Amino acid sequence: MSTPAPAPAPRPRPGHGDPVPTQSLRLTLAGLIVASGAYALMQTFLIPALGELERELGTTTTWVTWTVTAYLLSGAVSTPIVGRLGDQYGKKRLMMITLGVFLLGSVGAIFAPNVGVLIAFRVVQGVGGASFPLSFAIIRDEFPPGRIPTAMGTVSAVLGVGGGVGIALSGVIVDHLSWRWLFVVSAVLVAAALVMVWRFVPESPVRAPSRPDITGALLLSAGLVALLLGVTEGERWGWGSPAIVGLLAGSLALFLVWGRYELGVADPMVDMRMLARRPVLFTNITAALSGFALYMTWVILPGFFQLPRGLPDDLAALGDYGFGTTVTVAGLWILPTSAVIVVSGPVAGLIGRRYGSRPPLVAGMVLLAVGSAMIALFHDTPLQVSACFAICGVGIGFSFAAMPRLVSDAVSPSETGVANGMNTVIRTVGGVVGAQVGAAVLTASAVAGGSVPAESGYVTAFWIGAAAAVAGAVTAAFVAPRRWVAHRAPAPVPRQVGARRS
Repeated sequence: MSTPAPAPAPRPRPGHGDPVPTQSLRLTLAGLIVASGAYALMQTFLIPALGELERELGTTTTWVTWTVTAYLLSGAVSTPIVGRLGDQYGKKRLMMITLGVFLLGSVGAIFAPNVGVLIAFRVVQGVGGASFPLSFAIIRDEFPPGRIPTAMGTVSAVLGVGGGVGIALSGVIVDHLSWRWLFVVSAVLVAAALVMVWRFVPESPVRAPSRPDITGALLLSAGLVALLLGVTEGERWGWGSPAIVGLLAGSLALFLVWGRYELGVADPMVDMRMLARRPVLFTNITAALSGFALYMTWVILPGFFQLPRGLPDDLAALGDYGFGTTVTVAGLWILPTSAVIVVSGPVAGLIGRRYGSRPPLVAGMVLLAVGSAMIALFHDTPLQVSACFAICGVGIGFSFAAMPRLVSDAVSPSETGVANGMNTVIRTVGGVVGAQVGAAVLTASAVAGGSVPAESGYVTAFWIGAAAAVAGAVTAAFVAPRRWVAHRAPAPVPRQVGARRS
């Protein structure tokens, strides 16, 4: 009688006796970068094309703006939910589903016959925002400890790079082709990411076995929708209007109910005690301030470049500023910031690997403050503004790279997806608020009845961004990094999965 073959042993975790080939790790990281980059690109890809969309689809400015707002709303709502589902049912599995939905939205948007259909497909696309927390969770599960900071820094840098490249590349496409080609590019990138994740990203054995918290997901979703809708529409509807006041008050009430519910349910979607841990709490506060400071500057800079220098006599009081560039040229002046983010993200990971992730987070917020302040002081030439904003880029690369590692080190492996999902959402909310505050400041500086902001309005906005970054540096200093250890919570029982693809 032949002896039966022994059952395969469970795969050890990377860095704990399982030498993972470097080439395999690089391919895994490449797949995660493409997946995250596709979402980051689409955050700003449509902004230069809004005017053409309005004309071609025969719609209004209000409705066409919803093509951007709906994407942000969908991403903010889906990110923590999908992150939690990834912790429960497998990060790779949820990444594949997320990218499949993203691809469906991209293909559908190519053929959208009207603005309503386009907005609907943008909502579908927004689900791709979950690629960021899922990527961080996969990196934590699959990479050796020594490579985690650099890998997380690289993926984090994609968020800033994608936004900058999106503005520059979109201008070129819109000038020479059609806005529909923006979604063709998106579909190609997402399809490539889907293949790479399927082929090169392994499924993690780390699970958080629990029942789906549907009520918690619905409460959080409703609160986020009410908040972001109120913030994004505040300027158009009027900040004191009953609709905006009702939305903001309703969002606060929903968040309070959600928090109370999550504290009492056996299997919460988000463990509120986890969010209250000092490293997670202060990192999330810093995330909100970093998003606010970045978008306070980022969103208004293209308009600053495009305003003509030498205004008519009746507008001379607004100041002699602006460079009269096209949309494409404005994007090219901003592009160097994306280039420095590409480098500074991984560099921050290397610094974090040696000294911990708090120093690069503090340094990043300080550099963001310095860059914003320098734009307020020195903006006589496009080169000055571009160089100063590049300093902001170094700060963004540092801070965005440090935050996921600080959060991941403070939570258990089974909480990584949802914890980083909440961090991403909070940063998104901060960015939306910053963009709206910047727009409100510019509107308030315009001459009565006019649409051209004063130079003082831009300067004030840049200074507000710098102040927010300084506040972020202070909160970052209070982050006390501490690695999660097993005695904090029962370790999840790993499920055996198939061997890693090489």
